[in-house]
Amino acid sequence: MSEENSEEFMIEARGLSKYYGDFIAVEDLNFSIRKGEVVAFLGPNGAGKSTTMKMLTGYLAPSAGVAKVCGMEVASNRSLVANRIGYLPENGPLYEEMTPIDLLNFFGDARSMAPATKQDRISQVIEQCAIQTVLSKPIGKLSRGFRQRVGMANVLLHEPDVLIMDEPTAGLDPNQVLEVRKTIKGLGKTILLSTHILQEVPEVADRIILINNGRLIFEGTPDELKGESSLDAWFNQQTLAA
Repeated sequence: MSEENSEEFMIEARGLSKYYGDFIAVEDLNFSIRKGEVVAFLGPNGAGKSTTMKMLTGYLAPSAGVAKVCGMEVASNRSLVANRIGYLPENGPLYEEMTPIDLLNFFGDARSMAPATKQDRISQVIEQCAIQTVLSKPIGKLSRGFRQRVGMANVLLHEPDVLIMDEPTAGLDPNQVLEVRKTIKGLGKTILLSTHILQEVPEVADRIILINNGRLIFEGTPDELKGESSLDAWFNQQTLAA
């Protein structure tokens, strides 16, 4: 890969691997994501999706290989990468006793945002994620759909260039899925999101990365799957063959 081409990529995995003793969680993953792309990260439970995401965000050190975000190697630039990335883990860590507005103020202060900037950004993410009606309610009493939207507002607060989302629609009812999907599509960010809801992939993703047993087994576009009888059948065929 030329250096010029490399600069186009917002997320890169090069030989990315994670081992726990003899257990291979992720092995020799290679993929890249360009600016503005929304990429669905697929795989059965235990495939290595969450482990890969944690390495890309700096929460977990790789055993081998390199993860890059915005051209920076994650392992050696964790604080710089943290300013450029928004990470929404599955069942993200939200303080249930806080209200959404308290949470956003808390994390704005934790990021040392200037007061005026913080308030401007809070107003923007509240509207962007449509959480106006729940700002004064304890997070622990919100529906899962609203909790996901509050989590999304929080990771957008510092205007990251890259978003990494682990199962952002897991456990949501159909209406909540539509709302979160609408929010994701309107962000205009470079996004890597994992999902087990195969039917939503063509609705949100420009491209698909499928892994199984920690290894890449398919990379392509949703259009390449139009000839398949069903996404579920295709997924089963790919993962069982790997």
